[in-house]
Amino acid sequence: MKTQLNRRDWFKSTLAITAGLTLTSSLTERLMAAPMSEAERVFFGLGSKSNQKVRLNSNENPYGPSDKARKAVIDVLSRGNRYAFTEMVELQKQIAEKEGVDPDHILIGAGSGELLCQTGIAYGLEGGRVLSAYPTFPLLMNYAQQMKATWDKVDLNEKLEHNYEALASAIKSDTRLVFSCNPNNPTGTVVSDSIVKSFCEEASKKTLVYADEAYLEFLEPAQQKSMVPLVQNNPNLIVSKTFSKIYGLAGLRIGYIVGHPDTLKKVAQYGDTISASQTAIAAAKASLGDEDFMKLTRVKNAVARKVLTDYLDQKKIMTGTSVTNVLLFPAPKDGKTILTQLEEKGYLIRIWDYQQKEWCRVSIGTQEEMKGFVKVFDEVVA
Repeated sequence: MKTQLNRRDWFKSTLAITAGLTLTSSLTERLMAAPMSEAERVFFGLGSKSNQKVRLNSNENPYGPSDKARKAVIDVLSRGNRYAFTEMVELQKQIAEKEGVDPDHILIGAGSGELLCQTGIAYGLEGGRVLSAYPTFPLLMNYAQQMKATWDKVDLNEKLEHNYEALASAIKSDTRLVFSCNPNNPTGTVVSDSIVKSFCEEASKKTLVYADEAYLEFLEPAQQKSMVPLVQNNPNLIVSKTFSKIYGLAGLRIGYIVGHPDTLKKVAQYGDTISASQTAIAAAKASLGDEDFMKLTRVKNAVARKVLTDYLDQKKIMTGTSVTNVLLFPAPKDGKTILTQLEEKGYLIRIWDYQQKEWCRVSIGTQEEMKGFVKVFDEVVA
């Protein structure tokens, strides 16, 4: 029987989430939208002073927003007193044209994160299970757990890639949703689109598949094989996109999902009618399809990433083959020491717990930032 949530139940659920955050996790953990390791719990408990640090902890684009986006934001400020109803519809049409779908197949939110949360609520309320690889971006599953769902996790393979064969085998009769992130956060690794396509087609016969493509544009254009073409006749597939990464609009908060209209209605009922701002919409409209800026980001990111991968290769530290702006590798020293001493030297990264070990997750900054990072990191772990 389909779960319905009335206004009173929704209010109670919201209070339950808020109470849970107060009792079981810090505000910092929620804002970071990733599982906080034990090292980070201790680190933040000591009082982190993160002002004026090199931020290699949030997978941000150090080169954005683009000039086009900045100009669009300035130009739209005079309309900041108006709700962006018309502008939202215009962006929805623009995105639909880019993705090759009808506008009613597009749902826009304040970053793809908001839409991940809404989906987690919508499907978590049904109870049962949600399934994903691990480690991956956990926001949807976290919200599903806050409702009624159980989170089933499948380890990555030895290359730190999604193991889609194992994921397919882990689908149970009460699995309500399977989450796929390709390329993956926190590893930056990518799996062949043919494997992902086959998985989405087969798994969606059993349950909803949520394909997160937040980092897809870090691949060269010819390699950017989205799962969006599968959506047209498949109500059991959602594809998620964001303007936070390649477009550099993380602080403006705007993203979207592509899905069957009935599926999007189920997700949309747990969100605001218009959460994106005039400035975010204007920046997104100006950024969408800006090939020059995306190419600039890809080229600069690859050069800066090589600074880190060359260092890791030199030190014989294993990592997956990242194609994005983030890497994950085993911590050569205890995580608390790494976090504390790096911060003292002006750098912020993440520490993840996985397979009873601590792992460093490092976002890619500029080339100069990465040169500085490998120097101080080498001093910290010596």
